[in-house]
Amino acid sequence: MTRFETMAEGLAFPEGPVAMPDGSVVVTEIARGCLTRIAPDGGATRLAQTGGGPNGAALGADGMLYVANNGGFSWETENGWRPTGRAPDNSGGSIQRVDPGTGAVETLYTECEGTPLRAPNDLVCDAHGGIWFTDHGHRSGRTLDFGAVYHAACDGTRIVEAAFPLIGPNGIGLSPDGATLYVAETSSGRLWSWPVEGPGVLRQADWPSPTGGELVAGLPGFQRYDSLAVEAGGNVAVATLRFGGIVVISPRGGLVERVALPDPYTTNICFDLRDPEVAYVTLSTTGRLVRMPWARPGLPVPPQPAS
Repeated sequence: MTRFETMAEGLAFPEGPVAMPDGSVVVTEIARGCLTRIAPDGGATRLAQTGGGPNGAALGADGMLYVANNGGFSWETENGWRPTGRAPDNSGGSIQRVDPGTGAVETLYTECEGTPLRAPNDLVCDAHGGIWFTDHGHRSGRTLDFGAVYHAACDGTRIVEAAFPLIGPNGIGLSPDGATLYVAETSSGRLWSWPVEGPGVLRQADWPSPTGGELVAGLPGFQRYDSLAVEAGGNVAVATLRFGGIVVISPRGGLVERVALPDPYTTNICFDLRDPEVAYVTLSTTGRLVRMPWARPGLPVPPQPAS
């Protein structure tokens, strides 16, 4: 088992960790509909009440936090937190902007050209003032919403669908040079990639690719991919459900490493802004944010807030 330090516990299905410039880490608490800031000493304070189900989060170059909100889940809590499907009072999917200084919440998008956002899951900010995000969709009995990948402007003025259909798209990230977009599908346990041709424009693979992307990896065994982070060296670190840990995959699809952690809902990973050999990981069913060594050269540096 990998060595780690528990920074915070008692969280209500935390996801979307964001390392902040001041050394704190902001997480979403999906079951409480809020963002929580975890100080370096482990102190937790409520940052913002988003409502619904805040899932993924990312820090933009403007210093604002951007949130993928799935609208809200139903929960089983007998043996820790576990989502069981769309909540009866689900408020609908959205992309939100949160001011980390004041906690003010603004809803930027709830639809794309008349198609409602169903369950936005995760997002990544690009170098052009935009956001790539996944919409996971919902499953109800025998009915399945296919998911999609979208690109949206951070100022709320433009949103386009970039890839469709996908089955439960979840984690999303950009290669260090911004030229490749990676997306992890939860249900299929597959990692896909697309060349990025411009804001909101992905080069589509030839038919019969079911997603329009190229298959990077579909590892053997029952593994369900959640969120991901891309190392500056190009490897993709994917939080992996049921395995309970992080699976590191090379851009060519080879398995680099399996990092085991004690929670079958190991859901998200991000890297420290000040120390590139530290990672933060959410262990969601046990409600923990943990800090762990990640001794790899050249980890990614997210966009820095404007001074």
